[in-house]
Amino acid sequence: MASISAAVLLWADLKNSYILFTLVATLGLGLIGFLDDYIKLSKKRSRGLTISGKFILQAGIGLLIGYFASLDRNLGPRLDVPFFKNIILDLGFFYIPFVALVVVSSSNAVNLTDGLDGLAIGCTIMVALTYAILSYVSGHAVFSNYLFIPFIPGSGELTVFCASILGASLGFLWFNCFPASVFMGDIGSLSLGGAIGTIAVFVKKEFLLIIVGGIFVVEALSVILQVGSFRLRKGKRIFKVAPLHHHFQVLGYPESKIIVRFWIVGIILAVLTLATLKIR
Repeated sequence: MASISAAVLLWADLKNSYILFTLVATLGLGLIGFLDDYIKLSKKRSRGLTISGKFILQAGIGLLIGYFASLDRNLGPRLDVPFFKNIILDLGFFYIPFVALVVVSSSNAVNLTDGLDGLAIGCTIMVALTYAILSYVSGHAVFSNYLFIPFIPGSGELTVFCASILGASLGFLWFNCFPASVFMGDIGSLSLGGAIGTIAVFVKKEFLLIIVGGIFVVEALSVILQVGSFRLRKGKRIFKVAPLHHHFQVLGYPESKIIVRFWIVGIILAVLTLATLKIR
């Protein structure tokens, strides 16, 4: 988080509101992660912050981003739908809670994926690279017009933010790859996920986050399905363990093989996401 912030402060246009609010989301969610990690380590509470307490703090930041986006005339309550150039959804009042849902879900999904050495950060690299390209074309009048995507003046500056995430993630992966000598913790996973979710909102590519971040989505869904099955089916489980990467571990797959195969899927999803720019 510190390296991303330093790069953004050095290279990005700090007068750009998209940069400032993405930085606010990153630092705010990073602070929540720091509190969670601090409580776990110093107070010897394995769960850290309570689930409700963490969610309320995350939702507060998400609602702030949603409120800002709703007031921005280049963003507003409209959603661009992938694969269709003439379909735009207008959420009206529900846009603000929708943005909060995107930011909070993205933040927690990365956090759930951070269970094997290099898994979450490797997938983050692919997502950051994809959104760097999406940010650039969204902020370029000629490219956005050619691709039939919304032109958002100033959003091209988010390419710098994405590049900062990419560079910091590559440096971190050097030490976090299997076997890891440095670990991400909630301070890293919550801030990275929140930054990605916020950028997706500011370039009007919220739905594409489901595709490019498919690994994160599946990991989060595996936990939701596991908990739901356990409660509704009287203790019966769908997976041996959740999140999904631990399920494959229990099945006997080597950790390194699980990580690399998840990365491969992440690369394929990133390519598919960029392909949607021409499939409209």
